[in-house]
Amino acid sequence: MKQGIGNSEACRIVGISRSSGTRWRHGHTVVLKSGDIKKYAPISHQRPAVISARFLSESERITIADLLHARRSIRAIAMELGRSPSTVSREIRRNIHKPSGNYRPRTAQRSAERRRSRQRSGKIAGNPELQDFVREHLEQRWSPRQISNRLRAVFPEQPEMHVVPETVYQALYGRGRLDLAVNPAVSLRTGRTGRRPRRRKEHRTKRFPDMVMIRDRPAEVTSRLVPGHWEGDLIIGKGSRSAIATLVERTTRFIILVHLAGNRGAENLRDRLAETMSALPAHLRRSLTWDQGTEMACHQDFTQRTLMPVYFCDPASPWQRGSNENTNGLLRQYFPKGTDLGVHTAEHLASVANQLNRRPREVLGWESPLERLTTLGSPLTDS
Repeated sequence: MKQGIGNSEACRIVGISRSSGTRWRHGHTVVLKSGDIKKYAPISHQRPAVISARFLSESERITIADLLHARRSIRAIAMELGRSPSTVSREIRRNIHKPSGNYRPRTAQRSAERRRSRQRSGKIAGNPELQDFVREHLEQRWSPRQISNRLRAVFPEQPEMHVVPETVYQALYGRGRLDLAVNPAVSLRTGRTGRRPRRRKEHRTKRFPDMVMIRDRPAEVTSRLVPGHWEGDLIIGKGSRSAIATLVERTTRFIILVHLAGNRGAENLRDRLAETMSALPAHLRRSLTWDQGTEMACHQDFTQRTLMPVYFCDPASPWQRGSNENTNGLLRQYFPKGTDLGVHTAEHLASVANQLNRRPREVLGWESPLERLTTLGSPLTDS
């Protein structure tokens, strides 16, 4: 089984029954004719020294069993563990004891440890036709998601030719990367030679003192029903020497561009943002969401000046500021990457923002941000 052979096949090769193989692997006790008891230890006592927090632990499996016995639902168990309902559902379905219909946590834990220690070749490495298809399209700069969807379209009746995007990433960055012989730095848009580790939220540290994370925002911010909640970020110029601060109102998608005069330091950003936001009426100054860039190190001073709380996104999570990320993409039509952003005046930035604010948006039912702001009765000056 250490060579990657399954339990049934390993028992057949050795010439024993499956029940004998199970006893060999888990250990068993025999009562001799003399009445003595002889204990046979499992074949291997080895367990992984460190198990990633991504995987269910033995204590979590015991909790699942207890809550199932208490007739709790899958979603209630997932909420108790802080896991996805699909993770809990898959764990129960995979490890249910068929004769009794019970979930056995310690047996499930041993099975998980055995699966983890087995060296198995990936789906792509074991299928030459699939391997050639993936390699060919990676060399054409296709993304793993595009490849995954095209495989389903080209081979609709061949599930052995279907892979999810993560399988392609594993083949590029994991143990099977030599099988594809493709350089991910060239094939993928990100240009990364390795994958970035993603820590779980509870293991992440706060970059600045007194940071309030995005998950602690009030519900009204998420609903987008109340105007006055903003998302912000910087777009960076050539050589990281210049920048423009971009602000997007979440409900109306109204845009404000902040001129930084060639200085992207934390203190200058604090002053320029405070000056910009203080000019707005109070009902349009409810909150600001930003990433964890060092430019927001003076967030406490900004809050004192404007009475706007600042909420911070999780690291490497741009989707948590989706409106702002989309807006920054639109702005690159006016401020291309690799150009000096310091040459643009405050008047030019205001002109660009005004043009975008008058452009109809599908997400607003083809109203412009300025029209939606007016419809909501939120003019930019107090009446």
